[in-house]
Amino acid sequence: MASSSHSHTLLLLLLLSLFHLSLQKKPLSLSFPLTSSPISKSLQSSAQLQTSSESPPFPYTYKSTFRYSMALIISLPIGTPAQSQQMVVDTGSQLSWIQCRRRKAPPSFDPSLSSSFSLLPCTHPICKPRIPDFTLPTTCDQNRLCHYSYFYADGTLAEGNLVREKIALSPSRSTPPLILGCAAASAPDAEGILGINRGRLSFVSQAKIPSFSYCIPRSSRNISNPTGMFYLGHNPNSRTFRYINLLTFPEGQRMPNLDPLAYTVPMSGIRFGRRRLNVSASAFRPDSGGSGQTMIDSGTQYTFLVEAAYQVVKQHVAAAVGPRLKRDYVYQGALDMCFDGNAIEIGRLIGEMAFQFDGAVEISIGRDRILDHVGGGVHCVAIGRSEALGVASNIIGNFHQRNLWVEFDLVRRRVGFGVAECSKAV
Repeated sequence: MASSSHSHTLLLLLLLSLFHLSLQKKPLSLSFPLTSSPISKSLQSSAQLQTSSESPPFPYTYKSTFRYSMALIISLPIGTPAQSQQMVVDTGSQLSWIQCRRRKAPPSFDPSLSSSFSLLPCTHPICKPRIPDFTLPTTCDQNRLCHYSYFYADGTLAEGNLVREKIALSPSRSTPPLILGCAAASAPDAEGILGINRGRLSFVSQAKIPSFSYCIPRSSRNISNPTGMFYLGHNPNSRTFRYINLLTFPEGQRMPNLDPLAYTVPMSGIRFGRRRLNVSASAFRPDSGGSGQTMIDSGTQYTFLVEAAYQVVKQHVAAAVGPRLKRDYVYQGALDMCFDGNAIEIGRLIGEMAFQFDGAVEISIGRDRILDHVGGGVHCVAIGRSEALGVASNIIGNFHQRNLWVEFDLVRRRVGFGVAECSKAV
């Protein structure tokens, strides 16, 4: 989920779902019932990590599984001794935060049990206003501690203190103390957020991790919350990946609709079957005001397109399926290309889809992955219009990243893709 100033509306919409938990599927939901299954982890040495003066070496590879249920939910051991915390892996957020409640049962984190926990005082530089790439509003509370808070449109409040705490990646290895949010006011069983965008206070920036990757599995009738794979550091599968360079922007450049900390990719078009849609490549690139930026976001479920691209996609779908398209139907205010009836037949009519990027790199989406079942026998094309979120960006959500390794190489500033059967990924 995006977290820059231009996309506060998206940030609020996405985080808002953390405070309204439901078993009903929501297109932007980031919180789900916690799983009790143990999450396996392994730690192995890696001499193949790339290093540079910009990113000091992360001297090992961390590997973990996660549960996928409209979001990537990972369990991380935090504190000394470690307490397992459920967190949503989010490439669109900078601040990582956990639930903090003293003497409460899991999943909350009890700071009093950790010897490495410390609170940030008001005098800490991060508590000063107008940090260039950190838009979280902070104040000084009555205890002279650095306090952050979000107020949402419905009056919901999320707040807590900024703290320092270690993340234990094995019994013998931990990160240095990292700045996290320690949430005191949020839904009691909501997951935290593992913020891993390009901001200097994101988890990957603070821990100086040169690359990370994930492989999101598909759900099935038999497995509703399948298991995927997550790497910090070298991914042994990366030799098969195809890479595209990230678009980066001057540090001082300010555009009202641009998120400079997002993973912005050079998208060039969309095709169905062998036919490339008649959409100008400029619809996928930021203009002088930042509109049109295309980002990879693990924290948003569906894909959202700016109007110039969305309307052409909808015209193709309407022409392909004819009267099968449901009239005057919008799922959760986000998806309006929806159908009753046989999803396999509708997928065949729509055809295979691909997002195209510079260098002839594509994310290919098979006919069986075009539609999402939203309940009641209704299936929708998993693409919405960006204006429904109040943003002017294209967002490739996690639904269209399934059965795909996605690697973020922070040293070389590139993103890699590799086709995989993610439920069997290693």
